[in-house]
Amino acid sequence: MRILFLSHYFPPEVNAPAIRTHEHARRWAADGHQVTVITGVPNHPRGELFPGYRNRWLQEERVDGIRVIRTWMYLTANQGFARRIASYVLFMVTAVLAARRAGRPDVVVATSPQFFCGLAGMLVSRLKRRPFVLEVRDLWPDSIVQLGQLRQPTLVRMLEWLERRLYRSARGIVVNTGAFRGHIERCGVPGERIELVYNGIDPDLFHPRPPDTELRRRHALEGRFVVTYMGTLGLAHGLGTVLDAAERLRDRPEVLFLLIGDGAERERLERDLAARGLENVRILGLRPRGEVPAWIASSDLLLVTLRDLPVFSTVVPSKIFEFLGQERPVVLAAPRGEIRGLVEEAKAAFVIEPERADALAGAVREAMDRPEEAAARAHEGYLWVKSHFVRDVLARRMEDFLARVAGGGP
Repeated sequence: MRILFLSHYFPPEVNAPAIRTHEHARRWAADGHQVTVITGVPNHPRGELFPGYRNRWLQEERVDGIRVIRTWMYLTANQGFARRIASYVLFMVTAVLAARRAGRPDVVVATSPQFFCGLAGMLVSRLKRRPFVLEVRDLWPDSIVQLGQLRQPTLVRMLEWLERRLYRSARGIVVNTGAFRGHIERCGVPGERIELVYNGIDPDLFHPRPPDTELRRRHALEGRFVVTYMGTLGLAHGLGTVLDAAERLRDRPEVLFLLIGDGAERERLERDLAARGLENVRILGLRPRGEVPAWIASSDLLLVTLRDLPVFSTVVPSKIFEFLGQERPVVLAAPRGEIRGLVEEAKAAFVIEPERADALAGAVREAMDRPEEAAARAHEGYLWVKSHFVRDVLARRMEDFLARVAGGGP
């Protein structure tokens, strides 16, 4: 099967869309499929080119058996609504033009989180007269509206119309949460055209391992109870609550919060941190993907946080699978919804209300004072992830769905 995949993000970028696309595509290539990915030059989240790349019209490389065609990008940091929209729209145009190099595939796939990439996939599929599959990883425009980034009613209605048009244009839709399936069905798409493929882990990379003593020594973590948030420092995650919890834990000098990542909220968090004079919080910035397992193993407790907004009751953060796949204790702070229900049923983590500093501080104290309980939850989480969220199985589920669509199926 010849698969043409359009994605705004791709490694060496390390956000969830880039990782999911790469992990699936490399497995399809290993199974003998011809996989081409059209993406931009790597620059997320700071809008700065990664070393070894130039921002030119087109460049190609081979990555794990995948043909990667990279287009010119309007480089902008992952902040500022107007600039980000301009970057998305321009990538939509350049991706369609770059598809002329890709030959005629059996199926065209495009992934969100922003649906201008999906619109590019729809256009490419029509130009090449091949079936189109849309992968939905985020609900646009719901998420940007609830985050306060878009308030103009006319523009919101236009984007909602585009959203419905995009869903209905796809012969198949892949979602990574069950809640997204319900939303798309309410937009008029038959359920048989929708396939649920959760995020997951590569168990060769994410598995139980001892702490990295050299990493802990290098960052002066010996003797500290390390509580780590790892991922995008963005508007969706309510990270001010972490600083609030750190203030409440000043009486426990062994506690150290680490924020590992980058994003739109980093500068605000750094200013807030300096203003409060908190010495039990460090912001380490973005780390290479290859370091992530060592940081997970070297943390005593890991945080998965979401804002207390209705749209985040529908999401399933991919990082929780990586944390639990390494059998590490986790605090999940999320609205009542899919991920919270799954984790509570599996007894896999400490679950608290979102954006509640007292609850977060209390969960940290509980994990410190009851290590046997924390270890038991981590073990249940490990068994749960190993049983249900292994990337090989999930990638082949999506592969089977693409084959059905390419063969004239839903």
